[in-house]
Amino acid sequence: MLAIAEKTNDGSAQFQQLKTQLHRQMVDAIDMSKAGELGETEFRRQLEALATHLCNRPETRLPERDRSRMISELMDEIYGFGPLQKLMDDPAVSDVLVNGHDSVFVERNGLLERTDVRFADNAHLLHFIQRLVGQAGRRIDEVSPMVDAKLADGSRLHAVIPPLALRGPTLSIRRFKTQIVRIEDMVKMGTLAPEMADFLVQVVRARMNILLSGGTGAGKTTMLNNLSRFIPASERVVTIEETAELQLQQADVVGLETRLPNVEGKGLVTPRDLLRNTLRMRPDRIIVGEARGGEVLDMLQAMNTGHDGSMSTVHANDTADALHRLELMIALSGAELPTSIARQYIASAIQIFVHIARLSSGERKVMRISELTGVTNGEFTLEDVFVFRMAGVEKSGKILGSFYATGYEPVCLRRMASKGHEIDARLFAPRELKTGMEYEVDQK
Repeated sequence: MLAIAEKTNDGSAQFQQLKTQLHRQMVDAIDMSKAGELGETEFRRQLEALATHLCNRPETRLPERDRSRMISELMDEIYGFGPLQKLMDDPAVSDVLVNGHDSVFVERNGLLERTDVRFADNAHLLHFIQRLVGQAGRRIDEVSPMVDAKLADGSRLHAVIPPLALRGPTLSIRRFKTQIVRIEDMVKMGTLAPEMADFLVQVVRARMNILLSGGTGAGKTTMLNNLSRFIPASERVVTIEETAELQLQQADVVGLETRLPNVEGKGLVTPRDLLRNTLRMRPDRIIVGEARGGEVLDMLQAMNTGHDGSMSTVHANDTADALHRLELMIALSGAELPTSIARQYIASAIQIFVHIARLSSGERKVMRISELTGVTNGEFTLEDVFVFRMAGVEKSGKILGSFYATGYEPVCLRRMASKGHEIDARLFAPRELKTGMEYEVDQK
């Protein structure tokens, strides 16, 4: 019999203690191997019937007013995200960060905040992590105390457990967003100015190669998704990602995803493996979700050999850092290229660089759009076309500043015009640019 007090007010220790006990009873009573035989709908129905039975038993001593909530939370423990369910259901939450059983943070609208969500104890948290990881076909234990996994809803999971995690199991979940913020919305929110959006749309249509850079959570993938909207429907696109996040709407899209090795260390498929196979698929454009290693050399080769209009992202602090990281990744490929040759290779492959940042206020800004025109005296020749200049910080924490056209007229305009995509040079006249207004993309 469960010795639980009658009073089980919302969030009480008694309620959580009872839930832990009922959850253990359910785990002991069910045979998860039958899920495949019965089908998900029937198996879920049987689970809910068991939860209802346990909650309605007189010896459970659970007040009627709390039973529906208890059943719901028990189902979340078995089938969903347990204590994290309400956070995973919140569309404003982009990241869920668990630092031990009693410390849960989220990133909401660009800002980190602590929540009142708790796990019963570290054992509860560890069981939860192992369940999610197991459902993703991975494992985590003392022998393999770190894991990356993709969840059924597309979210990315990273977990570390003791003995590596000193204060208890840690868990990070990057939410998969089904609702993409459109470039029109970005202009309205002040992420970039209309002139900047116009330029980016045209360079995509004119098949310039583009590299997006920024830190974690800056919005690189969101921008990449947006720019892909303007790839003509007649073109064949192949995407390569470690975790599928891109949501291209064109009809002729081939999406490829890397694969981690199984528990026996076999079956690894790297971005470089996929890139080499991509070249046999007759792509018009190749989109690499994130460039991280030696596959950069293959990506640059593709950009230099007829796959114009390709795009990728890279983690970097600014545009210059992005260029240095490309050099490093070429070195990681095993190709012993002199620095001067590697730089020429990069400069001939990529025309446009877009750097995005998440500011201290949580706002995201396109900090600069630049053109790489070549290498002069061994150094990259990089010219800013548009920039964001900070002017201060309000008491509320909001960043003050404006977007500017620098007055530089991109060299690639001539190449774009030869492809039928002309841009009025007045777009680049030096001036402050307004943003935060309604904006529509020119459909021409």
